[in-house]
Amino acid sequence: MSSKSYATITSDLTKGISALRKEIPETLAGFSAMHNGAMKAGALSEIDKELIALAIGISSHCDGCIGFHLKALIRLGASREQIMETLGVCVYMGGGPGFMVAADAMRAYEELIALKKP
Repeated sequence: MSSKSYATITSDLTKGISALRKEIPETLAGFSAMHNGAMKAGALSEIDKELIALAIGISSHCDGCIGFHLKALIRLGASREQIMETLGVCVYMGGGPGFMVAADAMRAYEELIALKKP
């Protein structure tokens, strides 16, 4: 079992992001505006967009992206089935490396969904 904790990864990155907001506020404001515009529901729902973002995070092997987008998907009420089908597409499109990162994302989902339960 991996010693990587997605709860810790996202918490640590949140601290770094807060520091960046203080140091380069205009840059982070621009990034936030781009995020809000890109992730706003339109022809695709917020969940659809977060599933796409998760898939890109997996294909980029970005632990922070995996953690933050899974947290958003959990918050938005994405079903386990939606997440699993997204992981399946990642395995298909990413071959062996995609399979390994999708397996890690599965572990991240299990860790993060457990934090939501009372």
